[in-house]
Amino acid sequence: MPLIYVDADSCPTKELILKIAKKHNIDVHMFFDTSHIYEDGYSKVTIVDKGFDSVDYAIVNLLNTGDILVTNDYGLAAMALAKKAYVIDNNGLIYTKDNITELLSKRAQSQKERKYKNVRGPKKRKEKDDLAFENSLSSLIKDIF
Repeated sequence: MPLIYVDADSCPTKELILKIAKKHNIDVHMFFDTSHIYEDGYSKVTIVDKGFDSVDYAIVNLLNTGDILVTNDYGLAAMALAKKAYVIDNNGLIYTKDNITELLSKRAQSQKERKYKNVRGPKKRKEKDDLAFENSLSSLIKDIF
């Protein structure tokens, strides 16, 4: 049975992931760096050293074909897709081999732009964002199983 892996440090959908996973009896594995403390009583929690991409590498080393990964990190998503995992972001976007190259390119361009501009943080999350994520993850699970 595939697992749901979560790049959980800044994941705003942890509760939704747990709700859906419990409904479908799917195990969840959350990954954090040492600056976080987390326990939900359902998922397995792995804490890794704080360091550049340490959570990403810990996830990729355990990820198997057919597993689901929740992340907003395009680089991690690309590595997971190479392992034939399913990848979804916290807004419900399902990453594919067809869209990841464009997303990585946009990320590189945005990084260049942020160097020279004062850029604000992410927009405040809304209920419609949670609904979109919940619908996408539920659909993905139904398609897989």
